[in-house]
Order: sequence, then structure tokens, then C-alpha cells
Amino acid sequence: MRCSALLAATAMFLVCTSLPLVGQDNPLSATNAPAQQPRPLPKPVNLQVLPKDIPPQDLVKLMRGYSQALGVHCSFCHEVNEQTHKPNFAADTKPDKAMARTMIAMTQEINTKFMTQIHDPDAMPADKTVSCGTCHRGNTMPAQFTPKPEDHEHPAGSMPMQHPQ
Repeated sequence: MRCSALLAATAMFLVCTSLPLVGQDNPLSATNAPAQQPRPLPKPVNLQVLPKDIPPQDLVKLMRGYSQALGVHCSFCHEVNEQTHKPNFAADTKPDKAMARTMIAMTQEINTKFMTQIHDPDAMPADKTVSCGTCHRGNTMPAQFTPKPEDHEHPAGSMPMQHPQ
């Protein structure tokens, strides 16, 4: 009898102490976790192709877009300090960073000089813009274009294109 009373008391204690946790997915949810202020981002330095006055949060967003378009991490273009394991975004030691600057300048020129001349009423603004992803599609090197084999079948009533002799 004494053993069952002790067991019942223990069970009651466990039930009562666990009641506040019922219905909580994460006891440290955003509602009861201490508020943490995001660290302010440092002002970008050594920008040679991108606007020198770009807000840091916009630069981070842009760099994440480049990262996704090429399927790489920051260390692909940016040197990482071996002691601190932190990226040195201002350093120009990696050749891929110079190549990235060239490619960024190329896409900017294509978009401002050429894509602005496309006056297709059916084209959305995104259809008249090239980006890293236009060619890279998530790969460090764009895939080489291979045209489909020529189709020599012509639908009824259509004339094959005549080649000049």
C-alpha cells in the first residue's frame, strides 16, 4: 500500500510539473526568448563595380543572390582568414573575385545598353534583364549550349526555309 501511494504521489508530481509545458512546441520560442538585437553590418569597403553607397543589408542580399546563382559559398570569391575562419571581404587575393567583378560589370552593361532596347509588350521586366543565373543556373561554370538536332520533318503545308545558293 505504501509503495502504491508513493508511486501515485510521484506520478501526480510529474503531471503537475509538466502541465505548463503542454501545448508548447519550443519552450524558448520568440515570445518568451530574450530579444536579441541584430548586429549592425559594417560599411562595405573596396567596392569597385557595385555602388559605393550601397546599404550593407542590400549588399548582403545581392551577394546571397550571386551565391545562389552560382551554387557557391562566400569563400568561393572571398579569402577566409585561417586563424579566425572569418571571411575578409575587402581582400582581392582570389582570382575568382576579379572574375566576378568582370561578370558583374558585363551583366550591368548588357542590362543598361542592350536590354533596355527590348520593346516587347509581352515581356515582363524580368524577361528584359540578365543576371548571373541567366547563364550559370546554379553552377560555377555555365553549361555549354548544345543545339537540338535539326528536325527535317515539316508540318503539312509549311515550306522549308530556302538557303541561298
